[in-house]
Amino acid sequence: MSSSAPAEFDFGSLNTELRPRWGWFVALGVALLVLAFVAFANLMAATIVSVFMVGVLMTIGAVVQIVHAVRVKRWGGFFYWLLGGLLYGVAGVLTFYNPLLAAAVLTLVLAISLIAAGILRLWASIRMRPLDGWGWIAASGVITIIAGIVFALHWPANTLFLLGIVLAVDLTFQGISAIAFGMTLKAMSPKTA
Repeated sequence: MSSSAPAEFDFGSLNTELRPRWGWFVALGVALLVLAFVAFANLMAATIVSVFMVGVLMTIGAVVQIVHAVRVKRWGGFFYWLLGGLLYGVAGVLTFYNPLLAAAVLTLVLAISLIAAGILRLWASIRMRPLDGWGWIAASGVITIIAGIVFALHWPANTLFLLGIVLAVDLTFQGISAIAFGMTLKAMSPKTA
């Protein structure tokens, strides 16, 4: 199996188009790290921002589903799409109306999702057992299960800060990766293609 990149990826564009803009990637990374610091400094506010973002996405999803239902109303799935859109809309409105309740629900859903994902990873690793590296997948599954259980056991007390922590950690990793990409572009030789 070849380790080369897909043929459609143009490494030359990295050198000619992106390399001169390496500083923008570094600036983006620094900005994301500043936002991560702000989120870590006020986890409750970061949790509320996360909940509002979910509310916005649910509201947009509701509008899209309702519009879709109207556009396909002659098809038998009209009521399915309409009901789905209305339920999304109600959930989005409730998110804005009571963000703390929404945060509690989302935190519990996160805990359950982590447990389920961990179990699936563990199961997949057992099926891959003869292959090298299966232990890393098993370890990842166990850690994910443990994280989900810890989140569930401390629910609802962790509602006010857990989603904020997830947002802050995500911003941190995005910032670090943007800075690393920018510095990699800077270090590229102009002749690299």
